[in-house]
Amino acid sequence: MSCLFCKIASGEIPSTAVYQDDLVYAFADINPKSPVHILVIPREHIGSLAEAVDEHRPLLGHLMWVAAEIARRKGLAKGYRVVVNSGDEGGQTVDHLHLHVMGGRQMTWPPG
Repeated sequence: MSCLFCKIASGEIPSTAVYQDDLVYAFADINPKSPVHILVIPREHIGSLAEAVDEHRPLLGHLMWVAAEIARRKGLAKGYRVVVNSGDEGGQTVDHLHLHVMGGRQMTWPPG
């Protein structure tokens, strides 16, 4: 498969791992938008949140739990943001479902 995130999850492309288990791999974003910026991806290739189906429900919940666990481990008790972009118009730039866990500064809206 030519998917960038699949290659990162498999170890084919190096990354800085933050969390991993049988279902999920999380790593530091190489172009961070905040002091803490971690990407959380399922090991299974799912193109976007829009492509998730009923059988993915437990995995989607696990992705959210991992995001919260990373925030705890990174000391983001004052707050953090979890972002999921879906599709071109939603700002998704890599066609593999991923969550952005961002924090370590005041998060503004709109994002900046």
